[in-house]
Amino acid sequence: MFLELNEEQREIWRWAKEFADREIAPQVEEFDRKATFNHDLCKKIGQQGFFGAILPEKYGGQAIDYVAYALMTEEIARVCSSTRTLFSVQISLVEMPILKYGTEAQKEQYLPKLATGELIGCFGLTEPNAGSDAGNQQTTAVADGDHYILNGQKTWISNGSIADVAIIIAQTDKSKGHKGMVAFLVDTNTDGFSARPIAPKLGLWSSDTSELFLENVKVHKDQMLGEMGDGFKVAMYCLDQGRFSVACGGVGVMQGCLDIATNYAMERQAFDQKIGEFQQIQHMVADISCDTEAGRFLTFRAAHLKNKGVRNTRETCMAKLFCTEAAQKAAYNALQIFGGYGFSEEYPAARYYRDARVLTLYEGTSQIQRLILGQDALGIRPANGKVSPTTTFDRLCGNYPELAGVS
Repeated sequence: MFLELNEEQREIWRWAKEFADREIAPQVEEFDRKATFNHDLCKKIGQQGFFGAILPEKYGGQAIDYVAYALMTEEIARVCSSTRTLFSVQISLVEMPILKYGTEAQKEQYLPKLATGELIGCFGLTEPNAGSDAGNQQTTAVADGDHYILNGQKTWISNGSIADVAIIIAQTDKSKGHKGMVAFLVDTNTDGFSARPIAPKLGLWSSDTSELFLENVKVHKDQMLGEMGDGFKVAMYCLDQGRFSVACGGVGVMQGCLDIATNYAMERQAFDQKIGEFQQIQHMVADISCDTEAGRFLTFRAAHLKNKGVRNTRETCMAKLFCTEAAQKAAYNALQIFGGYGFSEEYPAARYYRDARVLTLYEGTSQIQRLILGQDALGIRPANGKVSPTTTFDRLCGNYPELAGVS
């Protein structure tokens, strides 16, 4: 049941693993300590074609499927969550919404350059007073002939100060609520657009996280992404894509924690034997191992439905919730296995522990995922748009015609 990888998926997994070990891992500690974004690594990722992973070939992409993308994302996260954040934002929060909602002119203008890393993108939704309440946008878009004037502030924006293009969600008419929201593609060199990095942070030290400021930013109506009133729909689509990437990142963190914990446990000596020979260490390793496999298969299930073109909000929320919470537990156990050395920045356990924390916050907190899944299970607001709860039995046994062939 969609658990066996085909040759292409296995080859992409090997390719991503080799790149992560060769190009990312040796530089992680240096750039993390400096809290500096690695521009050279960003260029290498673009040159490898990673940024174009899911995009069609006509836009310079690799046209790989979502299972292969999940594995690619996992491998990057296994060695560096900061780099995985750059990678995920570029694809999930910028390229995919342009591919889905953009005009052909917008796709041709932005996608090929995003695929190579010539352009870096960011997604501006979160505001000081609009986090989980994404519909409470204070950024305004006022019509001015063939243009719109944007004013507002965004915060906690990954890639914010290094981006060349930003997707900005704004409100045209607060009386219309969600239906008044719009999305714009804004070139960051436009007059009135500025960014300020947020530092210091608990984790993701070498990832750029910034505030964005829009002061009378003038954009042409042709830069609107989607139609008038599509802003909330675009934002929710971005979050669906982003949650999947973060779930895959959680699997990578767990695998990374498993790797460092097992290696250390079979090297460290205590009481005249390797600490890995103690039962309590084995129990912690077992927990990390089980959660890693469970999380990987949850992401595979969501990826499989994405490949089928089936709405997968429920499955993606499940993957995001489980993988991010489990990643925190894995990081905790890995640090515990390292003991006092885990508290030192000289060892990687501390970095995994710091970086894992944000996974349960961005692209929708764990509480938001539970809200969506709880309402779905109760039939209050089905996540995949069904009138009644969509169970695993329903989805895999053909109770819904559009799921025929899902196996």
